[in-house]
Amino acid sequence: MADRAQQITLARNGHLSRPSLFKTLTGSAALLVVLLLTLGTVAAVASHATVGRGFTPADWAAIRFTVTQALLSATLSVAIAVPTARALARRRFPGRQVMVALLGAPFILPAIVAVLGIVSVWGRSGLISEGLTAVGLSPLNIYGFSGVVLAHVFFNLPLATRLILQGWMAIPAEHFRLAAELGFTSKDVSRQLERPMLRAAVPGAFLLVFLLCLTSFAVALSLGGGPRATTIELAIYQALRFDFDLSKAALLSLLQFALCTATAGATLALAKPTAFSIGLDHPPARWDGTERSTRLVDTILLLAVALFLFAPLVSVILRGLPPLFALPPQVWPSLLNSLLIAVPAALLATALALALAALITELSRRTGAAALLEAVGFLALAASPFVIGTGLFILLNPVIDPFKLALPITIAVNATMSLPFALRILLPALQRAEDHYGRLGASLGMTGLTLFRIAIWPRIKRAAGFAAGLSAALSMGDLGVIALFAPPDFATLPLTMYRLMAAYQMQAAAGAALLLVGTSLALFWVFDRGGRLDHNIR
Repeated sequence: MADRAQQITLARNGHLSRPSLFKTLTGSAALLVVLLLTLGTVAAVASHATVGRGFTPADWAAIRFTVTQALLSATLSVAIAVPTARALARRRFPGRQVMVALLGAPFILPAIVAVLGIVSVWGRSGLISEGLTAVGLSPLNIYGFSGVVLAHVFFNLPLATRLILQGWMAIPAEHFRLAAELGFTSKDVSRQLERPMLRAAVPGAFLLVFLLCLTSFAVALSLGGGPRATTIELAIYQALRFDFDLSKAALLSLLQFALCTATAGATLALAKPTAFSIGLDHPPARWDGTERSTRLVDTILLLAVALFLFAPLVSVILRGLPPLFALPPQVWPSLLNSLLIAVPAALLATALALALAALITELSRRTGAAALLEAVGFLALAASPFVIGTGLFILLNPVIDPFKLALPITIAVNATMSLPFALRILLPALQRAEDHYGRLGASLGMTGLTLFRIAIWPRIKRAAGFAAGLSAALSMGDLGVIALFAPPDFATLPLTMYRLMAAYQMQAAAGAALLLVGTSLALFWVFDRGGRLDHNIR
């Protein structure tokens, strides 16, 4: 007993035990990879830039548009996600698990495919406009600011809902049972249990959505509607692709980094961790919200959100189903290439996120650097994939032909771009597991892999599956880095779809789009389901 007590005391006083040393080494390695692929590539581009240039009026217009639409999009997404997640947390109905699983579908859709679905529902020739025309009203115009915000809410509302729903599911079931025994009303439950959880969960979800909207490219390219609706990311692409102006690209990239870093620091400072006690890991049961008016509001809200999110998906399916069985032969090798990229990228992103989350959790007990390290984990969202690709080209070109490394480079960059999502999903789950069971396991003599396997992994397994599924689907639909590095005889499924559209083979492109959507959803489901198999932990 004395030996064990001494080991725990030493660990708290700052001497690294073997488990914490392993966490420090793996977390530091993951951090180095992130910094190399973000700040390192920006520095490589900046080193080839000309000093002394400033922003033009068009650049300032792009900056204002980017910040404004990102703030509005993130606010709307989170404001709708909070009541949606609450309705899903306290309602049990047939198809609930299917709806929760499908909430990931809009976010993991390849952007160009999703935009086609949105236009088919909300565009001038879409279903909504046809209904308005039938009653004598003008059709909708979704190009410009309104279209960009609409598309961003479509993409990010499901992600924010899933993240906030995880916070609800993390409240121990015993708390709700005690609240019912004390006769708490829905307002009492909200004040005592839900609001403290939201103060911890909402800032992270808002930050993630804001950064996604701030670095948007495909949505602004498709729905921007002209120079007045240009984002910073689109301006970087134009500077590299059309002007090959490394100075402007580097300057805009540094500004994007500054905006994202400042927002991350301010938002994470507002987050307040919850102090719920340890539960018995029973599935949560709810006794509040049984009033007829509350049930009606929850039902209407869930139906409206489902219609908003799934109508474009149905449109994509209906358009792509007829040509699905007559796809060009080049589609199938490109599908295999996409799988060879998506699966390793998902595993790598999850491993990096787990290593960083473990290091953040370890540092939070000893120093104040945890918040800074968590903000660094979001750097990949601030980095432009075009700048990363250009920077890697500059770094590798003197040593080896970058085109020969198209596959590993694409895997590494996709894993890095997925890392912020995986980290946001895994970090709260790991912190709860470590706080509730880490010290208990250590007091019982469990260390290293034994502690992780018995006490930690069962409680983060579901979050790890969700993180890996999301990373795999995002990598499956990526079109950025591979377009820069792919040789002529190599293509992924999104790149093949793009080439079919460029050749005006729209029917074949629609079939390839449906195949891409189906494969992305299948990958997401396999990983997400794998995290919940034999899972009796909430």
